[in-house]
Amino acid sequence: MKRRRAAVPVLILLALAIAMLGCGAQFSGDMPASTMTEAQRDSAIARSEIPGSRAVNRAFKASAREADLQARLDSIP
Repeated sequence: MKRRRAAVPVLILLALAIAMLGCGAQFSGDMPASTMTEAQRDSAIARSEIPGSRAVNRAFKASAREADLQARLDSIP
């Protein structure tokens, strides 16, 4: 019985160590979570049928208009 009690903390520590190693493996590596740019993600959301996609589409178009206007203003001599 005494031997069983001594094994319980060792098993708990072993389980915690394995869990920590498993979680750490998900975050290691140089691969980003997504390979899409922010503009590509916004465009994909704007084309989708999810709620709020129309608002994203309008914001995306307004941003493009503002960028175009800024480019034209920057080119004025």
